[in-house]
Amino acid sequence: MSRSHARLAAVLAAAGALTGVTAVQPPAFAASHHRAPAKHVLLISVDGLHQSDLAWYVSRHPKSALARLVGGGVEYTHAKTTTPSDSFPGMVAQATGGGPGTTGIYYDDTYNAALLPAGTTNCKAVKPGAEVDLTEDLDKNQASLDAGQGLTGLPDSILSMTGHPASLINAAKLPVDPRTCKPVFPHSYLQVNTVFEVARSAGLRTAWSDKHAAYEILNGPSGTGIQDLFTPEINSDALGYPAGNDWTKDNQATEQYDGYKVQAVLNEIDGYDHSRTHKVGTPAIFGLNFQSVSTAQKLPASDGLKGGYTAKSVPGPLLAKNLDFVNAQIGALASEITKRHLAGSTTVILSAKHGQSPTDPTALTRIDDGPLLDGLNAAWKKLHPAAGDLVAHSVDDDAMLLWLTDRSQAATEFAKRYLLAQSGNGTDINAALKGFTRSGLSKVYAGKAAARYFHVEAGDARVPDLFGIAQYGVVYTGGTKKIAEHGGAHADDLDVPLVVSGASVPDGVRDSASVQTKQIAPTILSLLGLNPRSLQAVREEHTRVLPVR
Repeated sequence: MSRSHARLAAVLAAAGALTGVTAVQPPAFAASHHRAPAKHVLLISVDGLHQSDLAWYVSRHPKSALARLVGGGVEYTHAKTTTPSDSFPGMVAQATGGGPGTTGIYYDDTYNAALLPAGTTNCKAVKPGAEVDLTEDLDKNQASLDAGQGLTGLPDSILSMTGHPASLINAAKLPVDPRTCKPVFPHSYLQVNTVFEVARSAGLRTAWSDKHAAYEILNGPSGTGIQDLFTPEINSDALGYPAGNDWTKDNQATEQYDGYKVQAVLNEIDGYDHSRTHKVGTPAIFGLNFQSVSTAQKLPASDGLKGGYTAKSVPGPLLAKNLDFVNAQIGALASEITKRHLAGSTTVILSAKHGQSPTDPTALTRIDDGPLLDGLNAAWKKLHPAAGDLVAHSVDDDAMLLWLTDRSQAATEFAKRYLLAQSGNGTDINAALKGFTRSGLSKVYAGKAAARYFHVEAGDARVPDLFGIAQYGVVYTGGTKKIAEHGGAHADDLDVPLVVSGASVPDGVRDSASVQTKQIAPTILSLLGLNPRSLQAVREEHTRVLPVR
C-alpha cells in the first residue's frame, strides 16, 4: 500500500464543494495531553453500511463526498464489528475499546441473572433475574420524538430537546440493584469507562447524537462523559406520516429523522451546543449515527422503490437513493468543517455499528421464532411438570440469544438439542413458503461454551445461556415486513467500513489488514494526544490503536 502525506484540508474542502459505577483513572494511565495530531474527532456511524456498499458507491461516484473522504485518508478494507452485531455492543465497542464480554453489553434488550425486576421497591426475598431493556421502552413517552420532554411544535422544535436524556428515562422501567435497591441506569450498567469520560477528565468538550435516550449509556459509569447528548426517539410516531408508523417504517421519514441529527452536528461544528442556543466551542469528540441505510436495507419497499439488494451485494433502487442521501449529508458536514477553518485540525472516522444480512435476496428465509420457543418451553415442562418456562428472555434477529431460568449445563444442552431438531416452513423474499431445518441455526453455543465464546466465566450474570448463529439468510420475524436484520456473525453482519480521514492522516491508503471497530476508541484518544490506556477495556483486551500514521 502507498502512503502519501498530503495535508487534508484541501481534501475536506473538495468534499465540501460537492454538496449544494464512577471511572477513576489510575495515576499510571492519567488522561494527560501529549502533542495532539488533531483537536477534533468527528465519528460517523452509518448503521447497516457494509464495506462492499461503500466500495460500490465510491466506484460509481468517484467525485462524491464519500469518495473524497476515502481518498483523503486510510481505508481499512477488512474491518469487523462486534458479535453480536447489534447497535448497542457495536456502539459501546467504538466508545470503549471492548467487546461484550468486557463491557457487559450484549444487545439492546438482554437479561441479568443478578438484578431484580423493574419496579421492585422491597428488595428483600425477591428472586434475582431481570430484563435489561435499553430500547425506546425506557422513554417517559416513547410515542413522542422528544421521548416525553413535552416540547411544543414538534417535529420542528426537536433541536430544543435536552442534551441530558437521562432525565427522559422512566426509572420505574429500569432493573434494580439488589445491593442498593435502586434502579440501574444505562450508564451505570456499563462495566468500563468511555472515550467521552477520558476526554472530559482532560478538560475537553464532548457531544454525541443517537436514536434513544438509553444511549446515555455512552456517558460511562461516571454518568457525566457526554456534555451534549442529543437523542430524538427514532421509534416514536413519525409526525406527518401515516398514523401508527414510526420513523423507521418509511425511508423518507428515516432520512428526515437523520437530518435532525445532522443539523445538531452542524451546530456543534459551528461552536454551539446541538440546539444552537449556547456558544460552547466545537467538541473534541462528537458525532452521530445514521439510521436510514438500515431501513433502506430492511424494508421490502418504500417511497415507491424496492428495498434491499437486487443481487448479492448490489444495492437496489431504494438503498442506492439512500446512499446518495448519506453522501450529501456527509458532504455537508465536511463543507461546514472547511467553512469554519477546522479542516486542518479535524479527523473524521467513518464506520458502522453493524451490517445487515442477507445482502443476497435469494438467501432470505424468514422464520417465526415464537413457535420454536413455545415448543421448547412445552418440551421442558413435559419433562419437568413442576417447572415453569425454560426461556426467561430471548432476542432473535438474525442470531438467537436465550437466557434460561435453569442455567445448568443439562438445561442449556437440552435447549440446544431441541432447537437443532426442529424443522418447518418460513417464507422467502417473495413471501412464498420456504423450508428450514435446525431452527434455522448453523451453530449453537450452550452453557459453558457460550461463556467461552464471549470470554467470560461460566455463570456470568449477563452472558446468554445459549447463543445460536443463524444459517445465512435466516431472519427471525413473524411477518413479511422486513427482508434483512442484524445481530448475527455472518460476513454481512460484521464486515463494515472503517475510514480515518483528516488531520495528520495520510491520504489514499488502503489497508487490507484485519482490524476491529473497537480499535476506534483508542485511536480517538491517540489522535487527541490522550493516553489510549486510560480506557479500561483497552487494557483488559489489549486493544490496539489503528495504524493511521
